[in-house]
Order: sequence, then structure tokens, then C-alpha cells
Amino acid sequence: MFFDVIVVGAGGAGMMCAVEAGKRGRSVLLLDHAGKLGGKILISGGGRCNFTNTGAGPANFVSRNPHFCKSALSRYPAEAFIQLVREHGIAFHEKKLGQLFCDGSAKAIVELLKSECDRVGARFELGCQVKAVTRSEVGDGPRFDIETSSGAFSCGSLVIATGGLSIPKLGATGFGYDIARQFGIRIVPTFPALDGFTFSGKIAAFCRELSGVSVDCVLTCNEASFRENILFTHSGLSGPAALQGSLYWNPGGEIEIDLLPDTPLLEWLLEKKAEGSRSLVKTLLGELLPARFAERLCELLLPPDLLARPLPQIPDKALAAFCHAVNHWRLAPSGTVGYKKAEVTKGGVDTDELSSKTMEAKKAPGLYFIGEVVDVTGWLGGYNFQWAWASGWAAGQVA
Repeated sequence: MFFDVIVVGAGGAGMMCAVEAGKRGRSVLLLDHAGKLGGKILISGGGRCNFTNTGAGPANFVSRNPHFCKSALSRYPAEAFIQLVREHGIAFHEKKLGQLFCDGSAKAIVELLKSECDRVGARFELGCQVKAVTRSEVGDGPRFDIETSSGAFSCGSLVIATGGLSIPKLGATGFGYDIARQFGIRIVPTFPALDGFTFSGKIAAFCRELSGVSVDCVLTCNEASFRENILFTHSGLSGPAALQGSLYWNPGGEIEIDLLPDTPLLEWLLEKKAEGSRSLVKTLLGELLPARFAERLCELLLPPDLLARPLPQIPDKALAAFCHAVNHWRLAPSGTVGYKKAEVTKGGVDTDELSSKTMEAKKAPGLYFIGEVVDVTGWLGGYNFQWAWASGWAAGQVA
């Protein structure tokens, strides 16, 4: 059976592309190996779907080519999807930092996309495994023949919207990368991102002991800084600041954490000293940080012989070194938790291989890549959904 457009992957990007292609009168088929639509949408934002971010722009994305995302994001900005949400009567709210969530269930976003697909006559084949893809040139352009578990289909435009490797329990696979390689398209190495850090040795034990403790901080990795919470876990370090930092971290690299970004700690402790305080440093630090964390941090960063000394007996030089360590706590992660927990996949189809305007592969006209499968990865907070909508919209204008 022939369709003008076949979209492999019926997630956010795929359905957005199908809607836009369908608006142009194109016949569209969406194929997905999953048995239900929008698995990743449904679990996002704690089941409320952080569907976009009001501040989404190129600076919020990581890619080997930081300019690639500009065209799609400027032509389909956050406000365009927000308007669509409003048109469907979906109540939403801003949680923080421009992050928009549904008031109710994430199902509302899936239903929005499905109803828009239905409106333009797009057809779905769920539970459908793609077995082989071939491309040929016919008189009026390219033709793709797709062999699937549901039969054979053909099209003039093939859109790959299969996502990355993150959260395999939802069915994530490397299928999109395999198709890219089949057509000689380069892949930027992939890594789990928006993911917690793991550690070895005493830092691993430190994190385990403090599991459940959350601290407001500024976390910096490769010159990218984020002011949010970190959360100590049994496996290492999580929380929004850590997840954001993981997007910029490279194996073997370090992260730096300012544990008291609003407090000039040395000045504060010297004032206490001048006032005659005879408290231990860990006791004083416990006024600014969770007490259990403050105690363990002192054991980690203060020389052992100073731990039990009252404040007046600690030399100013040692106090200055300690305060510097609190404001510049440098850690070397051994890795991240991995794809099973990572929210997204960093890397993917090399943007140099694609048109930034249409998402079409330069080496294989008629073949498009959109969404997470492409080497464009957004921050935590709705940015990756905005890339899904924008890249899907861009491909849908021409596919």
C-alpha cells in the first residue's frame, strides 16, 4: 500500500510531523512497534507532561552544531504549541523556570496529538515491527519500500522519529541510528543524558549515607552552570542540577558544586569567631545546610585534627581553605546511571547530514530525521518536547 508519507515512530515528534503533512493533503501512515501511543509523554513530568518551556531557545540545547536548531525553533516556537494546547481546552500551569505542565494527566497531550492526526486522516499501525527499508529512484522522485510485521508499505517521503536509547522499558531501540547508517549518514556518539551521576570510593559511600538529602546549589560542568537542587541517592547524585550537568559532562571530566551560593561563608564564620562563638564548624554549618549533610561534609573537607576543635582554635588559613572547598566542591563522577534512567539520549544523527530547514537527509532525498534521534538535546524542563514539536513541524511542511 502506498502513502505519500510514512512516519516511523508515533511519539511526539512523529505525530506532529504527521499532522503537518496531513494538513497539506498528504496521505500519512504512522508505524510504531509499541502497542500504545506516547509512552514517553505519559510518564513525563510525573504523569503531567512538562510539554514545553516558555523560554525555549537555541541556548538551551546541546549539539555539535549549536546553530542547527535555530531554524525549526524560530519557526515553531513554544507559543505555537501553547496555543494548540489552549485550543484543545487543556488546563496547564507554570511550575518554575518557564516549565509548563498539564493541570491534569499527560494523557491530554497524547489525545491532542491523536485527535489532530485523526482530523487530517493520518493512519496508525501500532504493534508494527519494521523489518527492512529500501530506497529506489522512480520517475517522479524517491520511493521507499518498507517491510513490516503488518505487511509491506511504500512511500515517497520517509520520516524517522524513533527517539533515542533512553528508557528501554518503554521500547527505546537504536533503530533510527541503524537506518541512518544504512544510508551512509554519520552518527555522533551517543550517551545517556539528563541522568544522575555515579561515583566510586569514598564519594559513593558519602552519597549512599546521605541518600534522600537535598541541597540547593549551583552545579557547574564545562562552563555550564545550573542553580537548582541536588539530591543524594543510593547510586550517587541526582536532582535537577545534577541532571542538567550530565548533559555537559564527558567521561573522565569533573563537576563543581557551590553548596552555599548565597552565603559568603568565610566572612560569616569569621564574624562568628569575632563574636566569641566556641561552636564546632559542623554545628555552625548545620545552621546553613541540613545538619547530617553538614556533619559529613566537614568530615570530608576539614583536616581530621580540626574536626573536634572549637571555632577559635581553627587557623584562619585552614578556615579559608575549607570555605573555598564548600563553594568549589569538585567531584569526578565515574559515570551516570545509564539509559534505563536517563531522560534523553545525547548525540545521534549528525546535524551536518541534515537540512536545518526541512530535517531532510542530504545523502538520501526523501528521508527525514526528527526529534531525539537527531544530535540536538535540550535541558531538563520541557525543552526536549519543544524540539520534538519544532522538528516535527519543520519536516511536516515538506515531507
